[in-house]
Amino acid sequence: MSRSALVGNVIAMLEDAGFLVSDRCAVRPKSFDVAARRGEEIILVKILGNIDSFDTAIGMEMRRLGMYLDATPLVIGLRTRDEQLDPGVVYFRHGVPVLSPDTAMDLFVEEVPPLIYAAPGGLYVNIDGSVLAGQRENREWSLGQLATELGVSRRTVSKYEDGMNASVEVAIQLEELFDAPLTDPVNVFDPESVHDDDPQPDDAEVDPDDEQLVTVLTRVGFDVHPTRRSPFKAVSEDDRERMKMLTGHSAFTQTAEKRAKIMSSVGHVTQTTSVYVVEDTNRESVEETALIQREEIEAIDDSDSLRDLVRERVEEQQPG
Repeated sequence: MSRSALVGNVIAMLEDAGFLVSDRCAVRPKSFDVAARRGEEIILVKILGNIDSFDTAIGMEMRRLGMYLDATPLVIGLRTRDEQLDPGVVYFRHGVPVLSPDTAMDLFVEEVPPLIYAAPGGLYVNIDGSVLAGQRENREWSLGQLATELGVSRRTVSKYEDGMNASVEVAIQLEELFDAPLTDPVNVFDPESVHDDDPQPDDAEVDPDDEQLVTVLTRVGFDVHPTRRSPFKAVSEDDRERMKMLTGHSAFTQTAEKRAKIMSSVGHVTQTTSVYVVEDTNRESVEETALIQREEIEAIDDSDSLRDLVRERVEEQQPG
């Protein structure tokens, strides 16, 4: 399957599952392909044939964006260099969950979450320790008796009951022994619950061309989080007004217009304002992305004034 066909299939699957899906991010650099929202769930999705091309820099950027936009970064892919991704298994690359299309279909359309995740050494499941302890006590087995049945140490059984995850083989043994479900699904929306080896990424460094813009936004009350592999240059936050803003900056070229359109679509999905700062233009906006000239934004004194200007620019271009 070509990557273009795969992207189309994933977008159609998300729409069938009730997600509002953004336009595809078709300009470089890009760390994700689409943003999607269903209710309170927001996901940023990278779609790949071979997930080995998903490198550290892209993973760090997606995780940053997840923090800034209250979204879950996610990769949907077909294979590694050596093998196909198994259905029903969550993989991880650089701290980002990776699903096969079948696993994503089960999760989002059928609402059946995966039970298995891959980690160094094999495949694992989340054991519900309290249920396991209850089943053992109902059977009137000691920790040692259960350990003997499983062929592990008493200490290992104690760890299972304290919440340590188990291999798939051990989980199958346990459920056969007690004839009861003992596993919890993998929460893709909280990957740290099963995979917390990768530290939270720091903010990216500011592009020297954007330093003055960052200074202005900071002066009027925004916390500015630079990005390096996104269709926008930063995500800016004003906690006082609970306002988040995708921010772009460049000369107003055809590529800039494409970026502004993507920002508008991503902003609509993530419920985020979008602003593109340009040197000179006669236009007020590109769809829902406000266009503001550099000298205009440098004259703004506070976040309220910026918010009002953005609203005016976008509303002036709305039909009717």
